[in-house]
Amino acid sequence: MNDTADPLIAELRDAHKSGFDRLVAQYQTRPVTGPMLKGRSRLVDGILERMWRAFEMPEDLALVAVGGYGRGELYPYSDVDILLLLPREETPDIRSRISGLITALWDIGLEIGQSVRTIDDCLREAAEDITVETNLLEARLLVGDARLFERFAGALRAQLSVPEFFDAKHSEQEQRYARYQDTPYSLEPNCKESPGGLRDIQMLIWISRAAGYQDDWRELLRRGLVTGSEARELREVERFLQHVRIRLHLLAGRREDRLLFDHQEQLARAFDCEPQGGKRASEVFMQSYYINAKKVTQLNTILLLNFAEQFLADQNAPAMVINENFQTIRELLDIRDEGVFSRNPTALLECLLILEQRSELKGLTARTIRSIWQHRNRINAEFRADPANRALFLSLLQQRRGIVATFRRLNQFGLLSRYLPSWNKILCQMQHDLFHVYTVDQHCLVVMRNLRRFTMAEHAHEYPLMSRLILAFDEPWLLYVTALFHDIAKGRGGDHSELGTVDARQFCDEHDLPAEHTELVVWLVRHHLTMSHVAQKQDIGDPAVIEQFAELVGDERRLSALYLLTHADIRGTSPKVWNGWKAKLLEDLFHATRRLLRGATPQQALGADARTEEARRLLRYYGLRPETEKPLWRHLDQLYFLRHTPDEIAWHTRQLYYRDAPEAPIIKARLVESGDAIQVMVYTPDAKDLFMRLCGSIARLGFTILDAKIHTTKHGFALDSFMLQNPEEGPHYRDIIALLEHDLAERLDQEAAVERPPGGRVSRKLRHFPMTPRVDIRQDEAGRRYTLTLSAADRPFLLYDVADVLARSNVSLHSAKIATLGERVEDTFVVSGGSLANTQTVLRIKQELQERLRI
Repeated sequence: MNDTADPLIAELRDAHKSGFDRLVAQYQTRPVTGPMLKGRSRLVDGILERMWRAFEMPEDLALVAVGGYGRGELYPYSDVDILLLLPREETPDIRSRISGLITALWDIGLEIGQSVRTIDDCLREAAEDITVETNLLEARLLVGDARLFERFAGALRAQLSVPEFFDAKHSEQEQRYARYQDTPYSLEPNCKESPGGLRDIQMLIWISRAAGYQDDWRELLRRGLVTGSEARELREVERFLQHVRIRLHLLAGRREDRLLFDHQEQLARAFDCEPQGGKRASEVFMQSYYINAKKVTQLNTILLLNFAEQFLADQNAPAMVINENFQTIRELLDIRDEGVFSRNPTALLECLLILEQRSELKGLTARTIRSIWQHRNRINAEFRADPANRALFLSLLQQRRGIVATFRRLNQFGLLSRYLPSWNKILCQMQHDLFHVYTVDQHCLVVMRNLRRFTMAEHAHEYPLMSRLILAFDEPWLLYVTALFHDIAKGRGGDHSELGTVDARQFCDEHDLPAEHTELVVWLVRHHLTMSHVAQKQDIGDPAVIEQFAELVGDERRLSALYLLTHADIRGTSPKVWNGWKAKLLEDLFHATRRLLRGATPQQALGADARTEEARRLLRYYGLRPETEKPLWRHLDQLYFLRHTPDEIAWHTRQLYYRDAPEAPIIKARLVESGDAIQVMVYTPDAKDLFMRLCGSIARLGFTILDAKIHTTKHGFALDSFMLQNPEEGPHYRDIIALLEHDLAERLDQEAAVERPPGGRVSRKLRHFPMTPRVDIRQDEAGRRYTLTLSAADRPFLLYDVADVLARSNVSLHSAKIATLGERVEDTFVVSGGSLANTQTVLRIKQELQERLRI
């Protein structure tokens, strides 16, 4: 390039900025997607052509736009994907020119994604990688040798196999869906990649282009692949998603395709959404997004079925008659004529039952899906009151296979909200509780899926105890009913667990369930949060807690049902909420309660004697002689042995048996069995501010405390255990154990108080959905100690702040139960202190805690 390079780059940089600003201003004034997307594409075209000529690129090369840019659609901050097409292998001179060109384009402000290939390179890589083939399929010549480009396009077309391309894209979509849990209904979906996003629409365009069709929905209408209404809907949902993505880019000032909470309120304003019926404007907007995403997934399914029939199927395959309503064609269930659902609305449920019962069927034909959608309103009050339809609905829950797929179809086709009117109230309803990641309706279906997985042999290795329990449970379909109803009253105000029992009982009564089945379902809906609450917020090493829980449960059948539901429910909230520690808490509570229900005493149920014997056996296994444990154990009371597992008791003993009164703190850490947390033991002379110093030191090291067991020995030593997680990505836990032990011991050994840094990084969710802290302090029944409970938004140094308030008020801490639920904490502390007898002091402590916990 000649000496005019720098002025030209500056000129084009300014031209790009001013052109971009003009497009944005036009879009803000008159929001139309075409001028924005095609306008930016043309703007970049002009810059690339001028730079190509300025660099005096050889005439036998070609500059080609590929991907979305090749399609002529450039979103505000999308990459500019280009192909530099060569007639032969690149020479050092060509390589140098290309490098200079790409550097200059970046200097102008374009984010370039480039590839440099010959025609043979393109063909080889397209054959090996469906992503490359798809990008090249949208190639568009910008400047350079037109004949070279034509040879490339012709060779690519000659190599392309439409059936193979279709199969590869279909598999690619399945993998993409799996990355997003097969649902468009996450609370922060990706408008490009999530199911129901732009990628689903683009996939239809790619397949159409591979088949040689025009890039126009009317072309698919002319070929009979879609109906007129479907062609209009495709254009409408495509335009809606384009607007969403454009707005997201402009709001973020960069390439951003996730509908993060940070942007949802601003998007709502951009789409002129107003608060409605107690819902925020952002919730109204997101419901609109979910409705459009639902349409996209349905249209995508219909078109893929029609493409498959056209490209893959034997056009002369005979239909196999099943009954007067249905037949099978190429392993798909098909209606025998267009009037089936009009004549017999019961067939809307019957077709799904047939899918469950016939494992050879892979799904529904496109015309069957269309007809179901068109006749969904035939499910009305009369339909719901028909005993035959009620029996059929129960049958859908009682089959051996296909239940989750059936209920996803019922929800997708709009049948579930018509059969269960209360379901309509939770359809696409967002949850702002800081730990759910799905809408309420999708969460219920995920819980059902989790319960179903417990019954499947392929998942038995993941949930061995769950699998044994559900296989021994008679009528497991009652648990699936409970999954549908456990959160059905969310968003109505009041206790959704209690309100949901009304809907659950009505369903059971209308469907003539036996009284014992009805009572189980209603009881489970009412108490679906109870087991989680007891396990995570109460001291399950306390015999009284186990006794009270066992009294509530009443029998083993209810206990097993509640355990199965609780496990499935917690796992269905968010991948981040479930961990091995919570699994252990629930399992310990289950086993202790079951032993109590089988006639054991509370001490036997908790296994105090069994725990010490098992701990002794482990000590012998590790080579310690009999009686070695006595010097340490004589300082430990019964509560210690009730609150710690045999493995923990043995671990503590192995570290401390020869130094039961050390002068310096002893800090030991180990990886827990599940591998997702670190357990830390601290043994040191007790002190008033010890818990505060420990919490501050742990927080400064970047760890979150999942659980804390605080114990003071008879000779005045603190023997505390902490379960820690590192919320940030970093080295593997096993690699940082020694570092953690060293740093924590060093911090505790320092006499200076732990300094609390100002502020701390607060989760972005909490900025949009703040929580008001709640604090309660109550005296226990014995009148000797107090229970302090709090709920607040999680943040760094929260436990330090709590411990600091308690220490400065001369309040002693005896135990701590830490429960972190996503972005929220619900902690329980057992405390004592003479100052707590003074009502004014208690009020002051509560007020100070609320102030310190407020974000």
